[in-house]
Amino acid sequence: MVRAGLTVAKLTEAAAVMADEVGLEKVTVSALARHFGVKDASLYSHVKNLRELRVRIALLGSAEMTERIAAAVAGRAGKDALIAFADAYRSYALAHPGRYAATQMQLAPEEVADSIGFRRSVELTYGMLRGYGLTEPDLTDAGRLLRSTFHGYIHLELSGGFGHSRPVRESWSRALESLHVLLEHWPSESNGE
Repeated sequence: MVRAGLTVAKLTEAAAVMADEVGLEKVTVSALARHFGVKDASLYSHVKNLRELRVRIALLGSAEMTERIAAAVAGRAGKDALIAFADAYRSYALAHPGRYAATQMQLAPEEVADSIGFRRSVELTYGMLRGYGLTEPDLTDAGRLLRSTFHGYIHLELSGGFGHSRPVRESWSRALESLHVLLEHWPSESNGE
């Protein structure tokens, strides 16, 4: 019998905390059942499978990270918006590595169809980039550049990949300065020439 008061929201939050503590790959239905002192089968009345549980962590993480970014960029434009956006993105990922890892999973369109977090994340990114005068297809290209730069940096930072004595924060600041200069001088599309 499922412990009284156990809900999908409580399971998702507990799984998200577990992901942050031990890593997303170690979050399993069995581990979560042990956490709540119930049998694995009891949780399947709340979640279909491990995939659904991890998708729920991704949706929670996306909503939380998007809220943090939205608050940071409110009322800002250009370089100030870029730095606020990037710092909020990075600070969330460092504080919640398991939830952040879940947000990087490949999700099917139907899994994110009702996700305000994922949709708003794209809107915030495009809104910030429009401040640099970008339009499509440059919005998509610049958005991909930012995401890959942020994710690569954060992934290396979380895994201890920066061994040089220069403070990581200083390198992060220089990277953002460089991205700002690039966005201000975004190259026109060459059409393969």
